[in-house]
Amino acid sequence: MEQKTLSMFVHLSQTLHFGKTALAFHVSPSTLSRVIQRLEQEVNSDLLHRDNRSVELTDAGRKFKLYAEQQLEQWQFFKNSLDEKKELLTGKLHIYCSVTAAYSHLPPLLERFRSQHPLVEIMLTTGDAADGLEFVQNKSVDFAIAAYPEHLPRSVYFHHLATIPLAVIAPTMQCRVLQLLQIDQQKNKTIPWSEVPIILPEHGTARKRFEYWYRKKQQGKANIYATVSGHEALVSMVALGCGVGLVPQVVVENSPVKDRVQYLADVGEIEPFDIGVCCLNQSKSQPLIKAFFASIS
Repeated sequence: MEQKTLSMFVHLSQTLHFGKTALAFHVSPSTLSRVIQRLEQEVNSDLLHRDNRSVELTDAGRKFKLYAEQQLEQWQFFKNSLDEKKELLTGKLHIYCSVTAAYSHLPPLLERFRSQHPLVEIMLTTGDAADGLEFVQNKSVDFAIAAYPEHLPRSVYFHHLATIPLAVIAPTMQCRVLQLLQIDQQKNKTIPWSEVPIILPEHGTARKRFEYWYRKKQQGKANIYATVSGHEALVSMVALGCGVGLVPQVVVENSPVKDRVQYLADVGEIEPFDIGVCCLNQSKSQPLIKAFFASIS
């Protein structure tokens, strides 16, 4: 039986009026009457009592109404299942972030997206957080978790996730760096920062924050012991007693050597920075990118 025939019968069983049902399906009353007659012939039973004044369902008609409604419902369910399958996204989504962000921020971002789009393959590249924006601009990745730069390029879209505080850390082990800090504290003097070995990230927002912070101290040229790629490596070098460093607190809290470093208090105000997900503006309309941002909004 055709779905349209079943739909006509269900509609007629509700209106009990040939004229109204014929109008709803854009056919003439006589055409509708012939449809019902063919249906009755097919089931070999009268489905309606009708005369010039009224239309009523027979016992067979009431049973057939239930059958027709079930068939139409199953048909709609089947079509919906096909539509859902067509809408399932596939492909690869390439993400760049730091090792720390892979622990602290990425899992909750991906959890909902992967539940909604299980066929999408996630490709993850980790490295220095300061390189994230460059990876996006070079189209090496679809999006990156990165710090908001001093000047956001017009070609880049930035979705804010969190504000990250920065801290100055020092080693806990007995070493020249710690002795220098402790001596200065015992003498109740200002730390001579120009003598303290400092470990810095090669570039990026944290490096800029350090430059602003150190410039306010007006103690001459900083004693740069080393520059490293990635905040995780910076924390490790501080833990080894090589110097002090300015790093995001979230990196320290997720570091395997966090028990070997300590936060320095009363070292001056350090401006935090914003972290977020960025991609090219021209990529926002792509199905995978659009679906990802929809899942985290």
